Amino acid sequence: MEFTLTLTIIIITCIISFTAFNNEKVINDLIFWPPMVKNKNQYYRFITSGFIHADIGHLAFNMITLYFFGRVMEAFYIAKIGKIGFVLFYIAGIIISEIPSYFKHRDVYHYRSLGASGAVTAVLFSFILLSPWSTLYVFFLPLPAIVFAVIYLVYTAYMNKRGGDYPDDFFIAFQYPHIFFLRFG
Repeated sequence: MEFTLTLTIIIITCIISFTAFNNEKVINDLIFWPPMVKNKNQYYRFITSGFIHADIGHLAFNMITLYFFGRVMEAFYIAKIGKIGFVLFYIAGIIISEIPSYFKHRDVYHYRSLGASGAVTAVLFSFILLSPWSTLYVFFLPLPAIVFAVIYLVYTAYMNKRGGDYPDDFFIAFQYPHIFFLRFG
């Protein structure tokens, strides 16, 4: 197995997440907490929240998805803008996915969020834009990537109407700035 940037991100995320599973202080220090960003200028939370997860299932789902799609997108970004390009793309996915939550919850003291879902969704949707007719296996069901994307966005919109908080995924799918590189780069 080749040691890639994707694998490095997975290892770092797993180490930090496993540390946080057993240490509430680590979670509280790293979690995205909009009032702390607003009132105490703890902007680092826009990034650190992407390296902790709620539980093993949350971590596993994100890291497995990142493993399969991150390697493809890493190769793409390295070819276009170098190694740092993929790392910046991934970190930007974490940051940009938290922006809607920040504005929505900056005065809500009980709101917190964590996980790499925003960055992983950016990687996944970038792959879909790069290769829309490739086959994805969703629960062992083969689907064209573009069909999966539509189903995913419909599901996200449905969950939002039911009171869910999914602005990160919707935001990334349509407004993520790095998509420009995929479509026109």
